[in-house]
Amino acid sequence: MTGPSSRLGRWGDESGFVGGFEALPFGFLVFVVGVALLVNAWGVIDAKLAASAAAREAVRAFVESEAGDGSGAMSEARAAAESAIVGHKADAGRWQLRSEGPAELRRCARVTFVVSYDVPTFRLPWIEGFGGSVITATGRHSEVVDPYRHGLATADATVRCRG
Repeated sequence: MTGPSSRLGRWGDESGFVGGFEALPFGFLVFVVGVALLVNAWGVIDAKLAASAAAREAVRAFVESEAGDGSGAMSEARAAAESAIVGHKADAGRWQLRSEGPAELRRCARVTFVVSYDVPTFRLPWIEGFGGSVITATGRHSEVVDPYRHGLATADATVRCRG
């Protein structure tokens, strides 16, 4: 027979159906590792957002502090940074706040705070150099203390602020 019915008989045969089935578990494993890589990357991105928000809030609290002295303003900055970290639902024990340069509460002073947040990652198979360690996400923000703010000292009354 050399007609359409003979071709249909050959194509209708299911004798090679399970061939390639062994590739399915390997494909699933690649999928799982890819999803784990995305989870690691998202954790770092989320920590960067939290650190940036904490640095911004710390500087804002320091610059707008009513304490009148550097130590009171620094404690307000630390409380604002911690509130921002907690607001992002991040672990409150993994962050650090430090000032870049002197943190002085005087007119025209530039205040910069840096927040570092340690993100633990888990080790992934096939991907060398990523995972199983700690990645530090850093946020930095800077502002100038209001030059017309009442009750604060300035280095020199004739000096104008430079942004």
